[in-house]
Amino acid sequence: MTVEASKPILSLRDIRKSYGPVKVLHGIDLDIRAGEVVALLGENGAGKSTLSNVISGTVQASSGQMTWQGQPYAPANPRAAIDAGVGMIHQELLLLPHLSIAENIFVGRYPKKGGRIDRTEMENRARSGLHRLGLDIPPGRVVEGLSTANQQLIEIAKALTLNARLLILDEPTAALGGEETQMLFRQIERLKSEGVGIIYISHRLEEIKQIADRIVVMRDGNKVQEFDSADIPIRTIVEAMVGRSLDRMFPTVPEPTDQTVLEIRNLSSALGSFSDVSFKVQKGEIFGIAGLVGAGRTELVRAIAGADPISSGQILLNGQDITPKSPKHAIDNGVVLVPEDRKLQGLIVNHTIGENIGYANLDKISNGGWVTANRVRDFANENIAKFGVKGRARQAASELSGGNQQKVVIAKWLSRNPRVVILDEPTRGIDVGARSSIYDIIAGLAAEGVAVIVVSSDLEEVLGVSSRIMVMAHGDQAGILTRDQANDVSVMELATS
Repeated sequence: MTVEASKPILSLRDIRKSYGPVKVLHGIDLDIRAGEVVALLGENGAGKSTLSNVISGTVQASSGQMTWQGQPYAPANPRAAIDAGVGMIHQELLLLPHLSIAENIFVGRYPKKGGRIDRTEMENRARSGLHRLGLDIPPGRVVEGLSTANQQLIEIAKALTLNARLLILDEPTAALGGEETQMLFRQIERLKSEGVGIIYISHRLEEIKQIADRIVVMRDGNKVQEFDSADIPIRTIVEAMVGRSLDRMFPTVPEPTDQTVLEIRNLSSALGSFSDVSFKVQKGEIFGIAGLVGAGRTELVRAIAGADPISSGQILLNGQDITPKSPKHAIDNGVVLVPEDRKLQGLIVNHTIGENIGYANLDKISNGGWVTANRVRDFANENIAKFGVKGRARQAASELSGGNQQKVVIAKWLSRNPRVVILDEPTRGIDVGARSSIYDIIAGLAAEGVAVIVVSSDLEEVLGVSSRIMVMAHGDQAGILTRDQANDVSVMELATS
């Protein structure tokens, strides 16, 4: 590498950020060079997103200096950063649901011809970006109704059209399966070869080892360690992130009983997303569901929870047909779903923790039809303590880290003492420390005799927590594997069948 090529395109020196008396970033120094991927790691609340937002112009640093391509750099807003050649894909989807895919990709920078939006050019360029990611969807289609994974790929396609010299990718694969992730990695390699610098934020440490050139670890607003290579044992990385030794990630999976709690008989979707699915879940069993994105996993568990319609089949609980017509019907029978998108489907984020927990338990906390603030607070505090939520009942859910938001969603349903708990992507976008505590909750439910279903795109996760795994492919049930039979190869063979 030449001296010129080794010069950073972006340099940060002593970057600090405070919100009133709360200090979020403590003197961060960071260099990013052209054509390299720097993994930025840390638990939720470590300061990764705040630092990324400073670089991308979403927030301004309280003090410190940045240089971009050798010149002073202090973007007043994201538009200024984009104009300078710095783009960011946020962890939370920012698409406008009622606009088309192409309109979302080019929002705020529509190509024009003769003073008017050139829709042909816009859709052609959008189609090209989508094809690069293997996404064969008409660019004129509205975003509303697309899967979370496809929306994430559209966000990535949007970034690819920026022609940025630095891309910040915040949890870009959180909603993606293995095939989509590999497509993204191929695009990252191409961008690297073109001299684009990339800051890559992810909690999936195995993929960091695949894609990163260097690793920077943050903890409590500080840069605590930097590795010059990604060829580092995962345990070493995790211990740097959490500041302590981690003896284990996955808990011991309890042995289920022979008693069948939930039985699914020949279930088919009225929307065509899955057909003729049959399985049983025993008392105290953790039943995993794996498969590639689009296999019908989420649609299946939504149907079991009464959220999506079915065309045929039965759902039995303890031998009784309870095939639900609505989520309320399922909840009343003791079947609850922790959905894949906690912010859109699991929480009302601008309401308090207490209110969110209370909404799912009004029948428990009301007295003669009346609900008092004190009763909501007391009930919430009891469950906050029980499930280890780091927050107060009167605190807005939006102020919590991803891991604690997920614990609130789990707490509001588990406080109903359900008989079947379904968790769809339970640790999506959650740091390694919070993941471990959620796995403990899942194992604890099984130990108490609850039937648990876990849907996950993270193969290591579904292998680590499940007693048995059902694999889905193209809406069909490809097979069910015991814990002894299940491994990376056997699951992927069925998922691609």
